[in-house]
Amino acid sequence: MDDTPLIVVTGATGRQGGSVARHLLAAGARVRALTRAPASVRARLLASAGAEVLRADLGSFQSLRTAFAGAHGVFSVQNPMTSGLDEEVHQGRTVGDAAAAAGVAHVVYASAGPGVAGTGVRQWENKLVVRAHLESLGLPLTVLRPMAFMELMTDKDFYPPVSMWHLMPKLIGADRPLLWFSAADVGAVAARAFAEPGTFVGADLPLCADVRSVDECRALWTSSRGRPPRSFPMPQWLFHRFVGEDLTRMWCWLRTNPVPFDVAATRAVVPSARTVREYLAS
Repeated sequence: MDDTPLIVVTGATGRQGGSVARHLLAAGARVRALTRAPASVRARLLASAGAEVLRADLGSFQSLRTAFAGAHGVFSVQNPMTSGLDEEVHQGRTVGDAAAAAGVAHVVYASAGPGVAGTGVRQWENKLVVRAHLESLGLPLTVLRPMAFMELMTDKDFYPPVSMWHLMPKLIGADRPLLWFSAADVGAVAARAFAEPGTFVGADLPLCADVRSVDECRALWTSSRGRPPRSFPMPQWLFHRFVGEDLTRMWCWLRTNPVPFDVAATRAVVPSARTVREYLAS
């Protein structure tokens, strides 16, 4: 019988969860990958790489209690852009409840933002609520807190022509320094946290691999691709109709509120974390 600790990864076909599952598998871990779509291409790729792929509902305690059976660790991530802001909190709490009931020894929670209350940004405030619930359960916890994902510049799901290259510079300020980390590098951090619980249980890890303004990112894109990124001038009111007001509220907050950062501390945990230049080149 294989006594390698089992790690359950929620959102395993998403950006962060997929990265975590891949890094864990590469490190020789046993991975149970949870997804809503086990027949999807991404799920099949994880299965072919050695993961046990299981359909699970993050909002259902019983579904998760079954999925967490025998697990040593759980990587918990919720996506408010697909689930909705209220459901994000429900799912995050339910993951914690099920992990506690299953006797999970280590939870790595994908949070985000500055880690302080009172920003008015629901996505950030929700994560503080979920974190408090996980702590109230007495779960051994590691918190990962990236700010801006580099994928905002490239991934079609984020519609960069409107968000990154048009509205963000208007609302944040094109010359305002932003803290960047790639979602694809989250897996390296989580894999190390699971491998070294004595070091990382109880840790709150702000993740920042590079600090660049939108103007600097635009210049790096142009240098890397040989052309400037495309921009689409959508009005802010129309953008709200597609994604709600939370993102623009976030960007306005970042315009006037500097966020502390320590690139060296992030690199001490994950030396391979890419800079914006390296990300765009890859």
